[in-house]
Amino acid sequence: MSPQVEHGLRWFSVGERSSGFFARNRSALLMGLLALVIAGTADLFAGLCMVNMEEYIMMVPGMVVLIYAAIGMRGNIFGAMGSRLGTAMHMGTFKMDFRKGILRSNMEGAMTLTMLMSVVMAVFGWVIVRMIFGEAYDFLKFVFISTFGGLLAGLLVMAVNIIIVKVSYEKDWDVDNITAPLIAAAGDVITVPMIFVATILAVNLNDELVHVLSILLILLTAALTAYILLRKRKKKKKRKRKMDEAKRIVRQSLPVLTACVFLELMAGLLIENETELLVEHAVLLLLLTAFLNEGNALSGMLTSRLSSMLHMGTLPRQKVPPKEAAENFGIMYILAILTFLYIMTVAFVIQPHDVSYLMLLAIVMISGLIITTVINFLSYYVALAALRFNLDPDDHCIPITSSVMDVVGSAVLVAVILLLI
Repeated sequence: MSPQVEHGLRWFSVGERSSGFFARNRSALLMGLLALVIAGTADLFAGLCMVNMEEYIMMVPGMVVLIYAAIGMRGNIFGAMGSRLGTAMHMGTFKMDFRKGILRSNMEGAMTLTMLMSVVMAVFGWVIVRMIFGEAYDFLKFVFISTFGGLLAGLLVMAVNIIIVKVSYEKDWDVDNITAPLIAAAGDVITVPMIFVATILAVNLNDELVHVLSILLILLTAALTAYILLRKRKKKKKRKRKMDEAKRIVRQSLPVLTACVFLELMAGLLIENETELLVEHAVLLLLLTAFLNEGNALSGMLTSRLSSMLHMGTLPRQKVPPKEAAENFGIMYILAILTFLYIMTVAFVIQPHDVSYLMLLAIVMISGLIITTVINFLSYYVALAALRFNLDPDDHCIPITSSVMDVVGSAVLVAVILLLI
């Protein structure tokens, strides 16, 4: 056989494999891209809110730290909720019932974690900002901003999550392909304005009133947490007593979410340290929220897909990622390139800037490809580690990967910006 024929056959084989890849993953690519584009558009709106919050960002020490930690935590809690519900749909155990069952338990667990982690985040955030920057806002006001903003955002993101699940359930969509990006976007576009609202109230209301409201929110959080953790499940005849699902979610999620708080605060600190640079180049501040959230959305999407595959036994557990995982990695690279290009172009068009398009393209694409590579391998090995320690990947993988990616994404993006600008 001539070299030309062999060369042609090799190219034909590559083309055949490529067409097979796109045919197998058509739904994931199309629905994932649509969800990521919607998410990216919403994230840019959140970025515009950040740009308009410039006065409060400069007024309240640690504001950037709190905002990015709150955004990350919202995605961690409700992304994990979406992943659990997606797995339940794949396993055939999900029912659209608000009175009992997995949906009700997830709603209770998610809101308890939202309130509790908002308080924890405020306390640790206030202490860290005071230690590192030597200044801090009024403690109870800082707690009020975090907790009241978290309560408002949590209720709204919960509603969005339920709507997504309901529509996916009725239309038989694969929720793993759309929940992570849409919930991450909802977390951004809702959390930033709600934190803004809470900040306006904290700044303009009477100090004593804000202090009283803050204490009441702390007491409400303690009461809700105690109710979930201490209640007992009724024992049914001829059945062994099982742990209440909402209690299980809270108990198993608390340790990992608490650890994630520190990662989210670290990501916020990296950004807070470069606040002046970001405010000076407003297009970067606008792009920052969307860029980090798209990374979270990609990691959440991949983690949800891998978790469902592990639950169903369709993903081999190997030290080196098998071809099933590698195929999912390829999906992430394609989606990452397209969505990062989209959000960068839109940000460049809508925000006055002094950074050239080619410079912005270099910043976003270099950073994006680096973090996508980290996402792929991190998601796979975190899922395997969760199973090794007899933990549910749905509870632990999204919070861990999202929080780590917030730190990695912030560090990579800031480093590339400082290197190129």
